[in-house]
Amino acid sequence: MGLLHSINDFNEAKQVIPGGVNSPVRAFKSVGGTPPFIIKGQNCYLFDVDDNRYIDFVQSWGPLIFGHCDPDIQTSVSIAIQNGLSFGAPTEMETTLAKEIISVYEGIEKIRLVNSGTEATMSAIRLARAYSGKDDIIKFDGCYHGHSDALLVSAGSGCATFGTPSSPGVPKDFSKHTFVAKYNDIESVKSCFQDGNIGCVIIEPIAGNMGLVPARIDFLKDLRHLCDEFGAVLIFDEVMSGFRASLKGVQGYCDIVPDMATFGKVIGGGMPLAAFGGKDEIMNLLSPLGGVYQAGTLSGNPIAVSAGLTSICKIKQNPQIYSYLEKLAQRLMEGFKNAAHTYGINLQTCVRGSMFGFFFNKTKVENFEDAQKSDTKMFAQFHAKMLEKGVYLACSQFETGFICTAMNEAVIDTAIKSAEKSFDEISKGI
Repeated sequence: MGLLHSINDFNEAKQVIPGGVNSPVRAFKSVGGTPPFIIKGQNCYLFDVDDNRYIDFVQSWGPLIFGHCDPDIQTSVSIAIQNGLSFGAPTEMETTLAKEIISVYEGIEKIRLVNSGTEATMSAIRLARAYSGKDDIIKFDGCYHGHSDALLVSAGSGCATFGTPSSPGVPKDFSKHTFVAKYNDIESVKSCFQDGNIGCVIIEPIAGNMGLVPARIDFLKDLRHLCDEFGAVLIFDEVMSGFRASLKGVQGYCDIVPDMATFGKVIGGGMPLAAFGGKDEIMNLLSPLGGVYQAGTLSGNPIAVSAGLTSICKIKQNPQIYSYLEKLAQRLMEGFKNAAHTYGINLQTCVRGSMFGFFFNKTKVENFEDAQKSDTKMFAQFHAKMLEKGVYLACSQFETGFICTAMNEAVIDTAIKSAEKSFDEISKGI
C-alpha cells in the first residue's frame, strides 16, 4: 500500500499549514508515518489520493453514525443549499432540531445551537458560573472539553489541586480557577470542593478523549449529590457520546440528570454544529433574556441544521440501530482481544453503544493515570500494521473508535483478520 501522493501532499501542506494539518492529532505524531490524504468517503470506507481504500473506524471522529455520504443526509443538504448557505437570521429548522434533542434528553428544557464543541462547553461554563455566582470549576484529568483557556488545564502535583496550564499561551491567572480531579475518584472531587469555591463541574460521563473510559454510575451519582450539596452546576459533556453511546447518551445507561449538557458531532450529521442546553432557570440567563453574552454569525447555519436534523430523525425512527452497532463493536473488540492474547499481548477493551476503545494495558483502565500506563509503542506498531492492511483506526492510543450502520459482520471480520495478521507480524518482528 503506497502513500507517495500523500507524502507529497503532506510535505506541501507543511509549507502553509502548521504541522501540515488543521487539527493536531491528524499529523500522526503519536503513531509515526504519513497521514493518508483523503479524497473521498463512501459508506464505511475512506479513499486516499493514492487510490488506497480503508475500513474507516474514525468516522470523522464520531459524527457519521450512518457512514459517509448517507443518501438521506446528502439529499437534505442538497435541498437546503438551493435556498442559500447562510442567513444570520432565525429559521424554523433550528426550532425543530432543538425540540428533537430536548425530547430525548431529561433535564434539558432549552438549548442553543453553536458551531463547535469548544464553543458549546465554553459557553456552558460561562453560563454555569453566572448562575452559581462562583468562579471556580472542576474538570477531570484526561477529559477534553475543547481548547478554551480555562479548559486547557492538566493536573498539577496531585489530582485534587489547582490546575496548571497545559498549553503555552494560557495565563496562570485563568487556570487558577480550574481544579483538576481524578476521573472515577470521588475523594479527589471532595478535596476540590473543600479547597475551592466551586460553581461548576464539567465531565465527559463517557470519556472518549483518554481512550474510551466510562464513568462508573456510583461515581456519577456521588458527583450529582456533591453538586447539589455545594450549589454547583453539573455539566455533562456529551459532545462525543450524545446520540452515539445511545439515543439518550449516558442517560441510556443511568438515570442521572445533569443541570446542563453539551452536544456535538452526531447532531450535525457531519457538518459543523454543536449545542449547549439546560434547565430554564439557567438558560434564561443567556442573552437576549439575561446578561450572559454569547453569539455566533454561523450559529444555526441552515446547511448544518438540515444535516443534523436528518441524522437525528433517522435515529429516532430506528432506535434499534444502537443494539446492532453495539453487537458489531463487541464483535470487533472480542476479535481484537482474542487475537492479541494468542500472541501474549495484553489488551483491555471497552464498548459503549457504537463507541469502542482498546488499550495495550495489563489492567482495566478507569482514569487517565491508568491510561497513561498503556504501551503506546505497541499501539503505534499496531496502528501502522493495520493501516497497511486497509484498516483506518484513530491515530492515538488515547482516542475512541466508532462503528457506523454501513458496517456489517463481514466488514468487522475483515478487520479482525487484519488484526490477527498484524499481531503475528509484530510478534515475529516483521
